[in-house]
Amino acid sequence: MTSTNEQISATLVYPYLNHAVRMYEEKYASRADVDAGMRFGCGYPAGPLAAADAIGLDVVRDALAARFAESGDPLHRPAELLERLVGEGRTGVAAGRGFYTYADGEAVADDETPSADDAPQLRHDVSRVGVVGTGTMAAGIVEVFAKAGYDVVFVGRSDDKLAGVVRTITKNQDRAIAKGRGDEATKEAVLGRLTGATSREALADVDLVVEAIAEDLTIKRELFADLDRICKPGAILATTTSSLPIRECAAATARPEAVIGMHFFNPATVMKLVEVVTTAETAPEVDETVRALCARTGKVAVSCGDRAGFIVNALLFPYLNDAVKLSEQGPHSLTEIDAAIKEQVKLPMGPFELLDVVGNDVSLAIQQELHAEFGEPGLAPAVTLEKVVAEGRLGRKTGAGFHDYA
Repeated sequence: MTSTNEQISATLVYPYLNHAVRMYEEKYASRADVDAGMRFGCGYPAGPLAAADAIGLDVVRDALAARFAESGDPLHRPAELLERLVGEGRTGVAAGRGFYTYADGEAVADDETPSADDAPQLRHDVSRVGVVGTGTMAAGIVEVFAKAGYDVVFVGRSDDKLAGVVRTITKNQDRAIAKGRGDEATKEAVLGRLTGATSREALADVDLVVEAIAEDLTIKRELFADLDRICKPGAILATTTSSLPIRECAAATARPEAVIGMHFFNPATVMKLVEVVTTAETAPEVDETVRALCARTGKVAVSCGDRAGFIVNALLFPYLNDAVKLSEQGPHSLTEIDAAIKEQVKLPMGPFELLDVVGNDVSLAIQQELHAEFGEPGLAPAVTLEKVVAEGRLGRKTGAGFHDYA
């Protein structure tokens, strides 16, 4: 007999797996990048394609088919690739083949496994990096590059903002020393690679600029036009946007081939993932250089195209939105849903805990973008998500969200 927790987890997890299968089926991202995105971007114990293999693709397919018959939602219809693999007997770990190939229950190399020869190389020389912004994300990116040995020029609006970045990095280095993970020599070397400036003109000689300013397309377009004027020929211009079209930033320049997305995850010093996002005009050597640069800074780069949500948000937020809709239907409480996901799927947080950490206003904005991009009725933001945002219950940052933190 299926337990309540199993029912809850199946209701939420199987559509998420189906979205991941479609993402891979559409060749939007490789199977390795789909799985790495959710493992390193969300801390999941397994990526969705590997998880589907472990559950059994026939089990996933049958559960989705039953759900689709009940809901009529096209998002619940089993992906064509899922149907095909099941029809071929490639049902996952138990069958020895699913999305991956298995021997004695362990994944082994196959035709889709990248070889060492496939590792990206630096096709552009990169020794000096620029960062625009002084907020939490910008400071983290500055530290990531400085720790990796790169000279970093970071630009902010005032000397106080610049000093704040140095204070943050100093505090992080001191914390590492206290935990036995660093020393004074390393700290001084990192700080010695930093140059703060209040004028963008200081970026004239950098090889790569990463902007981490407000998520406002008008402001970003103005910035990219200015960077195009200031930066030397051959310099790569990157944006950390998690939601805005990168092609719009590129269109503000005379070098769209040199514009790319580098979506770091917060906190940048801790989170391993960077989504490397290319437009139709991004030059292959720019893409490869940025992926190689990520590896040199200790990050895991995943590749995808310029559309709403990229890999991680496009898979994560529909699942969170579905959790809110499930709570609206009853009879499960928010606490019960959170507990079921943590127990059954072994995720670090339940969906409502995670929504409150991310910020319900941020979550609603991302879900609205996904709904607008893909036009699926099933992606419409949950009514309760809209309600908590309208009431100012944005999560931990306001002391109340789906849960109370007073």
